[in-house]
Amino acid sequence: MDLDTEIKELPKIGPILHSKLSRLKIRRIRDLIYHLPFRYDNIGAETKISNVTLGNMVSVRGEVTESKNIRTKYGKLLTIAKINDGTDSLNSVWFNQPFLLKTIRPGQRLSFAGKVDLFSHKPTLINPEYELEGQFDTKAIHTRGLIPIYPETSGLSSKWFRSKLREVLPIVLPKIEEFWPSEVLKRNSLIPIRQAIYNIHFPEKETQVASAKHRLAFDELVLIQLKASDRRKKWNQTGNGVKLSTPQEDILKLISNLPFTLTTAQKKSLKEILADIARKKPMNRLLQGDVGSGKTIVAAIASYVAFLNGYQIAFMAPTELLVLQHFNTIKSLLEPIGVKVGLKTASKKTKAGDFDIVLGTHSLISKKTEFKKLALVIIDEQHRFGVEQRALLRKKGLTPHVLTMTATPIPRSLALTLYGDLDISIMDELPPYRKKVKTFLVPKQKRNGAYEFIRKQVKSGRQVFIIFPLIETSETLITVKAATKEYEKLKNTVFPDLKVGLLHGRLASEEKEKIIGYFSKGKYDILVSTPVVEVGVDIPNATVMVIEGAERFGLASLHQLRGRVGRSSHQSFCLLFTESSSKTVTDRLSALEKTHSGLKLAELDLKLRGPGQIYGLAQSGIPELKIANIGDINLIKKTREEADYLFHKLKSSKLPTLKKMLGEESFVPPD
Repeated sequence: MDLDTEIKELPKIGPILHSKLSRLKIRRIRDLIYHLPFRYDNIGAETKISNVTLGNMVSVRGEVTESKNIRTKYGKLLTIAKINDGTDSLNSVWFNQPFLLKTIRPGQRLSFAGKVDLFSHKPTLINPEYELEGQFDTKAIHTRGLIPIYPETSGLSSKWFRSKLREVLPIVLPKIEEFWPSEVLKRNSLIPIRQAIYNIHFPEKETQVASAKHRLAFDELVLIQLKASDRRKKWNQTGNGVKLSTPQEDILKLISNLPFTLTTAQKKSLKEILADIARKKPMNRLLQGDVGSGKTIVAAIASYVAFLNGYQIAFMAPTELLVLQHFNTIKSLLEPIGVKVGLKTASKKTKAGDFDIVLGTHSLISKKTEFKKLALVIIDEQHRFGVEQRALLRKKGLTPHVLTMTATPIPRSLALTLYGDLDISIMDELPPYRKKVKTFLVPKQKRNGAYEFIRKQVKSGRQVFIIFPLIETSETLITVKAATKEYEKLKNTVFPDLKVGLLHGRLASEEKEKIIGYFSKGKYDILVSTPVVEVGVDIPNATVMVIEGAERFGLASLHQLRGRVGRSSHQSFCLLFTESSSKTVTDRLSALEKTHSGLKLAELDLKLRGPGQIYGLAQSGIPELKIANIGDINLIKKTREEADYLFHKLKSSKLPTLKKMLGEESFVPPD
């Protein structure tokens, strides 16, 4: 058995368990040992039963003197056991688990851990964890000390993970080789990798958890950055991009005919992009800017340059709604000056070769799509151009310039870490014609007043979005049902005099387009929606964005939702509805009332919410770090320096284990 052994080869892992483990992305032993605890319950040391007090978590050990199943007069099935450690006796009770009698039998010596409460007027352990004394030599893993709690799924409890890891670690740990040079370990106060893995799963004290987390967070960040450096190196080595010169007169004419003036940020980003595409080395740039900062215009001008050079452009976005929005913008801008703009979606089949600019979802670059002379690929809201997509283009003999766009506000330090293979342009300025959206936090008691404000806005000819949060991590039927229920209430009870529509992610693309079309034409006054509206809906007449359960969203997601209004000369408003009276929630949400910069809000969210998934929607494309805290700017800077040092050291053969980890065949050391 080693790290690459498939998990299904372990004893007692049949097809059902294998399927459950796959749900947690555990397919090999490596995945199991890197399935890390997200917290620890501190049970403390063993307590004598005579010292046990009510209301406390305790760990006790002794002999079972009696055990039985009984049914109460209300029909509940209880398993009751009495344990004696020589100082006193203590009862334990479990609900609806009659099978426990097979293990918890009189005469058995067991260790128990749980909370002591009164039950039938006696101090009792309620639903305690337990383990046989013979199972744990001197160290209990379920009932004493720091108990790791893991991400779980139905049928796979933290107890299962602890037991399986105790079985696996002694076999695989000796086979794990250290991959950092000794000077890196010393310079960064890192414990050896074997010690870190053991201590993260079976710590004896909190300092061991801290040193293990520090080591594993360091590993995670440096490896991400080494792989990014590798991608950059490979991208630079392709070298066969197309040089696209900028016909100054034509571009200045296009810019002067725009119905607005480009912002300083747009001009700067455009200059960087045009400098990139003028080189033979293919561009690989991330264009980051708030919703409404004018990224599409910059991309359209770059596309026009490629067109004037006689080449084709592919423009991709994650949803058909967003593709349609970009299509309308680019078509209105470039078709009048002779550019053929085409749309290729599941519902609209188009031959890519017939157009100068082809827009579609990410399936646009597929085996079946034939391009004429592709020189520029623009990707919206998917932060990394996939390895498979690049491989497909190479097979077609193409190495286009790639521009990726995102409205997700990523702090620069984080962007440099996660996207070290990309050059970054930041557009941190809104066009002067866009008014700031006035934002208000609406507590429960002011809800009716907010409804009246909405009614007045509609009566004056404006339209309204009302957003409901995802109840689960993806758009499940539960979320759709909840949004549907609220839609019925708003339509029939709150706004019976207004026209209310419903949009959610479970609808077919054609249905979504139809509903957005109705809203756009004014057939609905109010559109109730799940966060599917965050990307790709452009309704200039909508001036009110209402967000229900605002505390469930990250500031970055709230800011992007807010960006769906404020797209005309009318004053727009964002109303944050929350049922929470928590000061932490209020402080966090009130930041939106004062701050209109997506980047500032993202930085603030890092401080307020710490590690984890702060960006809300999965479509943000940000990889979820397993253990590193993306708010730990000092560690990010330190690991960036180490990654640069190690990347240049990799050209020597002194780091074979590290090369193997990164994938020897695919890894390209620097010159």
